[in-house]
Amino acid sequence: MSRGPTLIELDDTATDTPATAPQPPEDTPPTGAAMQATLALGRRRMSWLGRMGWAAALALLGMALSLAAWDFVTGLIARNPSLGWVAGGLLGLVALACLGVALREWAGFRRLRRLDDLRQLADRARHDDTRATALKLMDRLSGLYSARPEMRWHRDRLAELAPDKPDAEGLLHLTETTLLMPLDQAACAEVEAAARQVALLTAMLPMALVDVVAALAVNLRMIRRIAEIYGGRAGALGSIRLLRGVVAHLLATGAVAVGEDMLGTVASGGVVSKLSRRFGEGLVNGALTARLGIAAMSICRPLPFVAVQKPRTGAIMSTAVSGLFERANS
Repeated sequence: MSRGPTLIELDDTATDTPATAPQPPEDTPPTGAAMQATLALGRRRMSWLGRMGWAAALALLGMALSLAAWDFVTGLIARNPSLGWVAGGLLGLVALACLGVALREWAGFRRLRRLDDLRQLADRARHDDTRATALKLMDRLSGLYSARPEMRWHRDRLAELAPDKPDAEGLLHLTETTLLMPLDQAACAEVEAAARQVALLTAMLPMALVDVVAALAVNLRMIRRIAEIYGGRAGALGSIRLLRGVVAHLLATGAVAVGEDMLGTVASGGVVSKLSRRFGEGLVNGALTARLGIAAMSICRPLPFVAVQKPRTGAIMSTAVSGLFERANS
C-alpha cells in the first residue's frame, strides 16, 4: 500500500542574515617572522660541552681528510710519479689556501679588537677628562683611516681644529663630528639598502624558509659592510661573532621589542597587510633589519653616539621605502 507525501514542519526561527552574522576573525598583524627567526639564530649560544664536541669532531674530520689525501698522493707517486707530483702540488695549494683563510680570519678578529680598544680608550678619556688621553685617541683614530683617500680632508680638518679644544670633552666631540659623521652617513646608507632588500625579498619570495635564509644573508652582509666602513673588516667567522654581539646588544637594551621609533612602521605594515599580506610582513622585517643595523653601528663604531644623534628606525625606513618606490617607478 503506497503512502502519501510527508509534511515536515520547520521552526519559525529566523536564520542569520549578512547583517547579523558574526564578523570573520581578523588576520593577525605582521610580526616579521623572517627577522625574528634570524634574531633567534643570532642569540642562540652553544654550551661549552657542545663547543668542545664540535671542535673535537672537526679536528678528527680534518685529520682523517689530511691522512686520506696524504695516502692518496703517496700511493699515486708510487704508481705514477708524474701524476703523483701533480697531485702533491694541488694538495699544497689547498693547504696554502686554508692557511690564507685562517690568517684572514685572524686578521679580521684583530681589526675588530682594535675597534673595541678604541671604544675603551674613549670611555677612559671621557671618564678621566684627560686631554692627553683624548689626544691619543684622536691620533689613533686618525691613523686608522690614514689609508683612505676620501678621509684625507676630514683628517686634515681635525688636525687643524684640534689645538682650539683645550678640554678632553671638546676634543672628543670634535673627533666624533669630524671623522665619524661621513662614516655614519655611509653606514646608514648600507642599513637603508639592507632594509629595502629584506622588505622586497619578503614580499617576493613565497616560501617562509627561503625568506629566512635571504634575510640572514642580507643581514650578515650588512653587518660586515658596517664593520668595514668603521675600519673593522671581518671574515666569515668575525661576521657571525658580530651578529651575536649585535643581537646581544639588542637584548640588553630591550630594542628587540616594538618601541616608539617602530610603532609607525608596524602600523603601516598592518594597514598594508590588508592589501598585501607579504608586503606588510616585508615592512616589519625591513624595520627589524634597520634596528639590527643601528645596533651594528653602535657595536662597530669606534666612539659611542654622544655628539652625533643615533639614527632612528623610522627615519631609515622612510628613506628605504621611498627609495623602493622610486626604483619601482624608474
